Amino acid sequence: MSHKIIQPDGWLPAKGYANGVLTKDGTLHIGGQIGWDANKTFVSGGFIGQMKQALQNIVDIVEAAGGQASDVTRLTWFVTDKSEYLAKQAEVGAAYREVFGKHFPAMSMIIVAGLVEDEALVEIEATAHLP
Repeated sequence: MSHKIIQPDGWLPAKGYANGVLTKDGTLHIGGQIGWDANKTFVSGGFIGQMKQALQNIVDIVEAAGGQASDVTRLTWFVTDKSEYLAKQAEVGAAYREVFGKHFPAMSMIIVAGLVEDEALVEIEATAHLP
C-alpha cells in the first residue's frame, strides 16, 4: 500500500472519510477538522472554542503519525461567519498560539454558507510533511 490511514487512539472512528492519510514520501493529508472532541461532541466556547479544538485535532493527527505541530505546512480554513472571525481577531490569535505556538504555515480562509455538521462554525484542513 502506498499510504497509511492515521486515526488517533481513542477517537471514535471516521465514517466515510479518513482523518489523516500519510503517503510514502512523508506527506500527511489531514481531512477537515471541526470543533468536536474525540467522542464527536462539540466543545463549548462558540467560534473560538471550536477553532481551538479543530486546531488541536489537527495536532493530534500529526502526532499520531509521528510528527509535531511544526511539521504542518498548510492550513485551509472554512468559516461560516466572516464578521465574527474579524471581530475576534485578538482571541483568534491567542487561541491559535496556544495550540500552534509561533508556527505559521501557509494559510487560506474561505467563507462558506454552511458546513455538513450544522453545529460547526469552522472547519480546518491541513497538510504536513513528516521527516
